[in-house]
Amino acid sequence: MPAIGVLTMELRIETSHSLKEKRHVVKSLKDKLRHRHNISIAEVDYQDQWQHALLAAVTVSPSRQYAEQTLRAVEDDAYSLAGDCLSGTTLDWVD
Repeated sequence: MPAIGVLTMELRIETSHSLKEKRHVVKSLKDKLRHRHNISIAEVDYQDQWQHALLAAVTVSPSRQYAEQTLRAVEDDAYSLAGDCLSGTTLDWVD
């Protein structure tokens, strides 16, 4: 049975003063994470709030261990790229 992992990342973008500024930050982060890792990533909530975003990164793998390793690497990269903007993460599994 394949392993499906979902990493949700909550962002607080205090420097954003408009939706356009927020979209620039979110798109940049999504593009960098998608390019570095074999994941799908999307903004899944707070699309109408200009200082708040919720991203979900998903991977599918034959091994849960490999999927977790991939998503932990995504999490580490997100923290290094977003810094203080990344206010929290959760890792969930689809059974």
